[in-house]
Amino acid sequence: MSGPEITKRDAERIGRIQDALRAGQLDAVMVSLPRHVLLLTGYCPVVGASIALCSSDGEVGLLAPQDEQQFVMRGWADHVEYFQPASLDKISSLSESVLQPLRKLISRFKFSPAQAFGISCGLASQPSPYAAMHIFGEALRSISAEVLRGATLVQAENLLERLSSVKTERELSRIRTACAIASGGMENGRANLVAGHSEMEIAAALEHKFAAAAASAGLDRQHAFLHCMSGPNSAHAHYAYAHSSLRRLGKRDLALIHCNSHVDGYWTDITRTYCLDDPEDQQKRMFQAVLEARDAAIQMVRPGARASEVDQAARRTIEKHGFRDAFKHSTGHGVGFEAINAGALPRIHPASDDVLEAGMAFNIEPAIYLEGFGGVRHCDMVAVHSSGAELLTSFHSGIEQLTGGHQMRAA
Repeated sequence: MSGPEITKRDAERIGRIQDALRAGQLDAVMVSLPRHVLLLTGYCPVVGASIALCSSDGEVGLLAPQDEQQFVMRGWADHVEYFQPASLDKISSLSESVLQPLRKLISRFKFSPAQAFGISCGLASQPSPYAAMHIFGEALRSISAEVLRGATLVQAENLLERLSSVKTERELSRIRTACAIASGGMENGRANLVAGHSEMEIAAALEHKFAAAAASAGLDRQHAFLHCMSGPNSAHAHYAYAHSSLRRLGKRDLALIHCNSHVDGYWTDITRTYCLDDPEDQQKRMFQAVLEARDAAIQMVRPGARASEVDQAARRTIEKHGFRDAFKHSTGHGVGFEAINAGALPRIHPASDDVLEAGMAFNIEPAIYLEGFGGVRHCDMVAVHSSGAELLTSFHSGIEQLTGGHQMRAA
């Protein structure tokens, strides 16, 4: 399918994919992980039941569920086939349902009999824009072998991860939009930080503010996962997950707000910590250390800088303030196609050998967690430009904006 209904393609992205395929001596790459489908086609699958491919000639094909057609139209695939995942005639697996339409899609390409296909079906992280996702995983290998008889199948995880790590200008624009919506939601939602309200109530109120910000911008594919962790609970925000509990906020509490949100599949990772009243001495020291570490890390961001140097700048600052052992995770990781994958390039980690490039987007999240007392984390989104860092989340970045009873309502 082609024509005016299809969004103008990201020529920069397709060109990069072609270059990578040719360098790897591949005729095409076939993907099913939703974030890889987005990379190839500009369309973010809703439930993950889609398969995309791109040839070394720059042709893009997409197989998608029929009922996701309205979202497929926001991408740029040259050839589109639809299928019905379920039928009243018989019960079929998803793998069985895609075989025939995938053969039809592939027939539109002029592949040689002995083509080499890159596929991605290994262990992976995938942010979830819906309650449940279909992940083909290793099934993609058997599907590919069935529809590409005689082809050489090559693992393409490294190729795809490398491609995903450096965003095109169009992709950066979409990430900026996601950050702008998140910034609006967080700024408008801060008034809901009310002593006496539970963490769950505050998180729910913030989600409403995010939806309102998206609606005012005319965006209908937005979702935000918001969590509030307060008082001693905020010291646990370094866990692999955030959790909003029934705990009610006290007047002098730290309130750590963690956000992962997306617009059309382009993700953010943002955290702000607030103090509902003027901070006590220990709280103030934590804020000063974390915000200074954030500034030190951002100043290190430039093309050619080592990701480990960015981490070290933040870590040295935290240590200088006497909180060395309280900074319990890396300083950041790639964000955009990913949300909370610490392995996403570039890895802003003490042992990372990654080198920053223009077009990379990632978070910077220095933090201090004191068990039994509380935690302070400040997580920003940045993009790398030729002149240094572009800060995508500049709101609420000073201690005077994050603390002070005169700026918070009280129940």
